[in-house]
Amino acid sequence: MNVSNLKIPFNVPFDATAAYSQILSTSFDATKLFSGVYAAKVRAHFLESCQAKEVVLTGACTHALELAALLLKLQPGDEVIVPAYTYVSSANAFELFGAKVIFCDSLPDSPNMDMAQLESLITPKTRAVVVVHYAGISVDMDKLLKLTRERGVLLIEDAAQGVHAFYKNKPLGSFGDLAVLSFHETKNVTCGQGGALLINNPKFIDRAIVLKNVGTNRHRFFLGLEDKYTWIDSGSVINLPELCCAYLYPQLVDVAAITQKRVQLWQNYYDALLPLAKDGCFTLPALHKYNKHNGHIFFICLNSKSDRDDLLGYMKDQGVIATFHYAGLHQSPYYTQKYGEQPRLPNAEKFSDRLLRLPLYAALTATEQDYVVKMLRQFFERQKGQTKPTPSARQKTVVSG
Repeated sequence: MNVSNLKIPFNVPFDATAAYSQILSTSFDATKLFSGVYAAKVRAHFLESCQAKEVVLTGACTHALELAALLLKLQPGDEVIVPAYTYVSSANAFELFGAKVIFCDSLPDSPNMDMAQLESLITPKTRAVVVVHYAGISVDMDKLLKLTRERGVLLIEDAAQGVHAFYKNKPLGSFGDLAVLSFHETKNVTCGQGGALLINNPKFIDRAIVLKNVGTNRHRFFLGLEDKYTWIDSGSVINLPELCCAYLYPQLVDVAAITQKRVQLWQNYYDALLPLAKDGCFTLPALHKYNKHNGHIFFICLNSKSDRDDLLGYMKDQGVIATFHYAGLHQSPYYTQKYGEQPRLPNAEKFSDRLLRLPLYAALTATEQDYVVKMLRQFFERQKGQTKPTPSARQKTVVSG
């Protein structure tokens, strides 16, 4: 491979077409395009792996968050605490169904929620805390569970990035009253677009099944418990199609191997870039002994926004598509127009301005990864020589999810 001609994308979705084609040619039942055999297999995987009480498959992780919001039966004046540094769905789902979202800052060394500030934000109006496991890395879940239980608020895990990641060897998504997963094309396992709601608190099960059946008691009818079914609640059509489940399921069978590959790539980046971090060029992700991440995201945090933007442009000029991630939601036009200017959240703002994500996907080759690292080293060597790179373009895309 001629490295001078490399064009390395930010993401390449996991390719499960061979297994999918085998399923379509041998065992797919086209008379069951919803809630068929493979939907049942996907549900069974998460019921077992996460020890969930119930699993509702959804057409997107956003739908799973919206279902969680509906289950809260939000009333005017209710508040839900969400990290400021997250994808908009983490907040919008609860705003959409009547809550006021209260934003919590990140930690100084991690995009994850600052637990000390979180405690100060919980009031009698707080109905739930939404914790986001950024990059498949959790906060101290023991501390968070103790806090939410003592204060009498529900815990919702946004584990969109957390499939097959763990806290003290317990899977992310198994701690909250409710949890959501994502199967978006940027995730470790994917069907293009899809998600799941994991229900760990059994009090939500019956109503969740009604809501996913468009507010009807249809499930009881098919169980022979009703002579007809009718409209009894709110709800929507949120199902994940059987074709999507058939594409997703073989990846779940191999999720340990997929994760191992990504974690190795993550570790390769970490080891190769540690000298630059020690030299003060940027900071690397912070991990604790209780974290067993899934290699979903490898990010670095630059010393300034200008350094981040210069590096993004330089990498693009060299054929490497890196990207930044979220802009702090507390400063978004929607939120500030609705609630006015908000207090500064300096750590969330720091990550908004300085975080950079490197290409990371299961098909990334050693040659490609070596080239990414080489270009990073080259950038900082030039910066040390006080010859600022002059990229021809600036990356302007925030990658979803």
